[in-house]
Amino acid sequence: MFPLAQLLLEKGADVNAQGGEYGNALQAASIEDYEATCIQAASAGGHEAIVALLLEKEANVNAQGGEYGNALQAASARGHEANVILLLEKGADINA
Repeated sequence: MFPLAQLLLEKGADVNAQGGEYGNALQAASIEDYEATCIQAASAGGHEAIVALLLEKEANVNAQGGEYGNALQAASARGHEANVILLLEKGADINA
């Protein structure tokens, strides 16, 4: 788990906010490479605990944008099966 991401969530960071070079402070704390949203970044990076936490905080599982299009595509492209399963269980649209 990324401690900074957890702290920002505890302080009420908006998990769906967008803007700036990294999208928002939470996204910058959650990623190693640039993606479009926090959940996409965590999914692409294989950070299952962060994906679960973001979903618990009501991140939009089908948010669009970035290199991969959405979190499910990011997790799939990078081969992170656990994140793919979690995203599908939380309602990710396989056709988005």
